[in-house]
Parts: sequence; C-alpha cells; structure tokens
Amino acid sequence: MMYNAQGKISQTDVLAQYAPLVRRLGLQLVAKMPASVDLDDLIQAGMIGLLDAAGRYKEDQGAQFETYATQRIRGAMLDELRSNDWLPRSMRKNSREVEHAVHQVEQRLGRSASETEVADHLQMPLTDYQGLLQDLHGSQLIYYEDFDRSSDDEPFLDRHCVDRADPLSALLDDHLRDALIDAIERLPDREKLLMSLYYERGLNLREIGAVLEVSESRVCQLHSQAVARLRARLREQAWVGAEN
Repeated sequence: MMYNAQGKISQTDVLAQYAPLVRRLGLQLVAKMPASVDLDDLIQAGMIGLLDAAGRYKEDQGAQFETYATQRIRGAMLDELRSNDWLPRSMRKNSREVEHAVHQVEQRLGRSASETEVADHLQMPLTDYQGLLQDLHGSQLIYYEDFDRSSDDEPFLDRHCVDRADPLSALLDDHLRDALIDAIERLPDREKLLMSLYYERGLNLREIGAVLEVSESRVCQLHSQAVARLRARLREQAWVGAEN
C-alpha cells in the first residue's frame, strides 16, 4: 500500500487496487435486489465508501485495510439503497398485505401457513400468489420506515431500539435479535435451509435451486414467503412485548 507525504493512503493506489472489490461487492448486493436497482449507482457509492475508508484507515487500528474497506463499501452501498427508497410503493404495499395475511392465517391455524392457505385468505389463485411472491423478491426483512415515528401509532420495531435515533443500533438490541432467532427457528425446514444458504453461506439463487432441486424462480418465491413469515412474527413479538 502506497502512502503520501502526510502518511495517508494514496487514493490513486487505492482506486487501482480495490476497484474490483467494489464491483464484486456491488454484484453480490444487486443480485439480492429487485431489477430496478442499478449496479452502476451501487458501484459509484461503493467507490465513495472506498475513498472514505482510505482517508480514515490507520494501520494500528487492528484490522487489515481490505477488511476495513469492505465494511465501509458495503455501508455506503446500503446508504445509497436507503436514500433512494429502491422498493416501489406498490411493491411495499403488496409486501405488507402478504405479511398481514400470513399473520392472520398462522394465528388462526396455530402453525406455519402453506402458500395455498395464504392464497385462499387473499382470495387469489395459487399461481397468482406465487407470482406475487416472485415479484417481491428482494423486499427487506426490516424497512427503514419501521423506525419512523411520524405516524400516530408507535412503529413496532421502535419498541426494541437501544438508540432510537439509530436504526442500525436497534438491530443489535438483544430483544430484537432474540425475536429474530426465534422466528427463524420456527420457519418450515425448507425455508430455514434456504435462508441459511442465502445469508450465511452466500449461495446465489441458481446454487440454492440446485440444493433444493427447484427452479431459481421458485427460490425467489420461497425467499419472499420466508421474509413475510419473519416480519409477521417480529411484529407479533412486538405486540406481545407491548402488552407485558
């Protein structure tokens, strides 16, 4: 790594050496996003994150530069996604409706709802419901507005915040983390395996489809269904916590 006269990492050297890292991280992230997310926008944000990392990095802070830069790059890309509100309003509305339907059906049955049961509750054919799930691939487990206090009702995730001014800090709160772990454990086995392959092992849709012996589009549907279950159960946990 080259340094300038002020002891700072050379920005030219950083851009030349780590531009492929930025692109790789952008490709990994955009693969999990809807088609409306632009890769070039993520890469541009990632480059800014890389330069920020170069300006802040100190060799004595106990981390390799690439590890430190990776965190900064990913953070900049996520900030870009949040600032542009990448999920269309209509898609977000559909996501809420699926979440609500899952919650109502599972409350009534006392178990995980099948896709057919949720589709019946929504009064739509199973194929239409599965198409909706595929369209919702890339929807978030936690929306930024879950922390918004502009409405009259207290947002359900607000109750779990350690520092209510910082949504990212809230994700580290013990109550929310425990609730998420419990919700994941209650997923049907195939959906639990899918989430593990996707988020822990970093497999892409094609690779997950090969493991589950289903198509990539079916993986999208199962992922959206799992996210809807998790959101419904996190919301249920918040309601229970508010009553205690």
